[in-house]
Amino acid sequence: MSETIEFTDSNFEEEVLKSDKPCLVDFWAEWCGPCRMVGPIVEEIALEYAEKLKVGKLNVDQNGQTAVKYGIMSIPSLLIFDQGKVVDQIVGAAPKKQFVEKIDKIVK
Repeated sequence: MSETIEFTDSNFEEEVLKSDKPCLVDFWAEWCGPCRMVGPIVEEIALEYAEKLKVGKLNVDQNGQTAVKYGIMSIPSLLIFDQGKVVDQIVGAAPKKQFVEKIDKIVK
């Protein structure tokens, strides 16, 4: 069962920017190999941090407006938002440990 939310141009403000807890947003696309490598890590984080972190994916091909707004030039790009602002990011495929270290700094 997936704990990730599908973020879109139309729900991004409500789901991410106005969220009462930090959010991890995975900017990805179907054709992106490294995105598929990161996908299972994102799912694991969604389960492990379900109480403290909102986790979702935004398909850049279908939601270009949001991707452009945040200057997404390469994918996967994972942005961590807190109180509506980008507080950290990871660009490219990275080991889970790297994600957890960044998330743990924000999620108390």
